[in-house]
Amino acid sequence: MADEQAGKKSMPQFEKEALLLIDDHEEEISENGKTVRKRGIYLLPNLFTTAALFSGFFAIVSAMNGQFEAAAIAIFVSMVFDGLDGRVARLMNAQSKFGAEYDSLADMVSFGVAPALVVFSWGVSELGKFGWAVAFIYVSCAALRLARFNTQIDTADKNFFTGLASPAAAAVMAGVVWVSAQEGWVAQELPIELAAIAGLLMAVIGMLMIVNVRYNSFKGIDFKGRVPFVVMILVVLAFGLISVDPARILLGIALVYALSGPVQASYRRLKKPPSV
Repeated sequence: MADEQAGKKSMPQFEKEALLLIDDHEEEISENGKTVRKRGIYLLPNLFTTAALFSGFFAIVSAMNGQFEAAAIAIFVSMVFDGLDGRVARLMNAQSKFGAEYDSLADMVSFGVAPALVVFSWGVSELGKFGWAVAFIYVSCAALRLARFNTQIDTADKNFFTGLASPAAAAVMAGVVWVSAQEGWVAQELPIELAAIAGLLMAVIGMLMIVNVRYNSFKGIDFKGRVPFVVMILVVLAFGLISVDPARILLGIALVYALSGPVQASYRRLKKPPSV
């Protein structure tokens, strides 16, 4: 009887200690010029980040099972969730260091590892050592891109990215796989010439992530402000156009954006007057 009573007394303390193991996140933030410590995390923005991470993981699993169209679509879905988490956090004034780090790790999986493995499983593996080499180059460039972004997040111009953003790079590669899967060009059915082009494209897109070329971030768009009615009409038309052939149109948009950085950089260089 005494043992049972002792067990009942010790149980709440055990549960309390167990709870602390999973609920002990603290973060230093600035309030009214003072540094304070806050416990817990913001739920809604991190739910979107988790959804993006899940979509990236689903893309990897789908590629392993030979479902390449589903894998490519999952990467685009991950892009949608990734674009929402940051904007939701800003609209709610719920930015946090935890959210930024979690988002970066999720991006590495969804837009670094997932596209490389999907493209490799889809057909680049047919190129042997060259195939896994370009896949590794892509993953490494994505990691370097995200690391540089994290170190410059407080000083960089919010209106521009330095280097191609990892979601945009992933969109190019996922678009290639999506279009090819619809054409039945998968694994052994994939022409070796197309596999070689995809491998070279993967290496080029990877390098674009780390070059010192500016890309428009579109973060200056004010979603809370009023816009002319014609803007809403253009949005509806854009959705209608994409629905006609999502794979090819999204691939085209991704390629245009990927090329926009080098094209604009070349234009600025040509326009710059020669130094005397």
